[in-house]
Amino acid sequence: MATARTENIGPVVMGLNKQNGQLRGQTKPASVQPAPTTQGKTLGASQIAGGAAQDGGGIKFGDDWKKSLKLPPKDNRVKTSDVTSTKGNEFEDYCLKRELLMGIFEMGWEKPSPIQEESIPIALSGRDILARAKNGTGKSGAYLIPLLERIDLKKDHIQALVMVPTRELALQVSQISIQISKHLGGVKVMATTGGTNLRDDIMRLDETVHVVIATPGRILDLIKKGVAKVDRVQMMVMDEADKLLSQDFVVLIEDIISFLAKNRQILLYSATFPISVQKFMAKHLQKPYEINLMEELTLKGITQYYAYVTERQKVHCLNTLFSRLQINQSIIFCNSTQRVELLAKKITQLGYSCFYIHAKMMQEYRNRVFHDFRNGLCRNLVCTDLFTRGIDIQAVNVVINFDFPKNAETYLHRIGRSGRFGHLGLAINLITSEDRFNLKAIEDQLVTDIKPIPSSIDKSLYVAEFHASGADCDVEEIEEKPARQQDST
Repeated sequence: MATARTENIGPVVMGLNKQNGQLRGQTKPASVQPAPTTQGKTLGASQIAGGAAQDGGGIKFGDDWKKSLKLPPKDNRVKTSDVTSTKGNEFEDYCLKRELLMGIFEMGWEKPSPIQEESIPIALSGRDILARAKNGTGKSGAYLIPLLERIDLKKDHIQALVMVPTRELALQVSQISIQISKHLGGVKVMATTGGTNLRDDIMRLDETVHVVIATPGRILDLIKKGVAKVDRVQMMVMDEADKLLSQDFVVLIEDIISFLAKNRQILLYSATFPISVQKFMAKHLQKPYEINLMEELTLKGITQYYAYVTERQKVHCLNTLFSRLQINQSIIFCNSTQRVELLAKKITQLGYSCFYIHAKMMQEYRNRVFHDFRNGLCRNLVCTDLFTRGIDIQAVNVVINFDFPKNAETYLHRIGRSGRFGHLGLAINLITSEDRFNLKAIEDQLVTDIKPIPSSIDKSLYVAEFHASGADCDVEEIEEKPARQQDST
């Protein structure tokens, strides 16, 4: 379970070396609320799923197959309408293979979310999809379920390609694929990303692989080397499509598509769709089915506050938040890699366990930090925007913007790391005088309300289980001067 647990680990230790991202201090006691989750062990960048159906060699006709499932603990936390406002469909309604249904239920997915209801039957029909839905509402399941349903185990070539913008998201998606396909009897899933050993990927692709989950640069390299043969791929998924079609990746994506068959199916999923996505859709998608579940942009379960501070007051403010909030796990965002490392060091000096992660770290350390934080070995993670895309750690109930982002898209993805799958979360923004215009602009663009932080924060807004006697969190030490109204310059 990816629940945070307090560690009593003595004096400050820098870890293996300066770059490993795991700084630990004496953890101050706090009440940790377990957050049920179905995430298991994070796998390496090229680990594979396969093997036969488990536990007794399959299911016999007439068996009550649901009784044999190994279900995770039931998640009884309150969920918002972001995931509960459904048509009432069941996963069984989509005529999925029973073995796939077993994997779905063992993930703890009881019923389809709105994006899954809209997407699964259309994807199964073979039609192109342009889907816009909020972060943390089940987009991965929306495309992985039909993708795995359509895999033909009699064919030993790559049948599906999932493109993602970051290595961490590739590992996460491959892990979910492996878990929900474990009863299918031999689906081979491979994750391949930059920063890992190319030779290992080449050797793996010499064997059978059905599904490849990849970052654009690495898969294009393998395609051009003639190792990854994608000419018979029937489905290509682009998760976080807006990022994949940004200037950083769009040329690579266009190149990859040129190697695919003309009759392939393309599915695009994202929370935001800039003009670049529309241009791509017009060029490459054939009469796409459009899904838009974004009447409002921010998740309903996330309460947003700002604290007006000077730059010098930020660390003191953060220390106050740590001591007064009931944090299960928190993600703290900075705008540069240098500030990430400096802040992580400061946090350990204050006596709190802290990991950090950014794009300039060695890949093996990024993998280790990602794995250990997800599994609850540390309560606080300091990072850059590397960690804003699709990362799903349900134990995170507080996001803090130590540095306020420059645009609405980044803000939306950052705060979406809490309040996953309709649960509750808290987003706190530390605002300086230079940020006040960005704050107002982001509120206007997202049509959301970021309120001044109150003297006490009701725990019911962000803690899954709480006692009425301790329902308030006192944060009166944080300065509350309204940033926007008092400055006319």
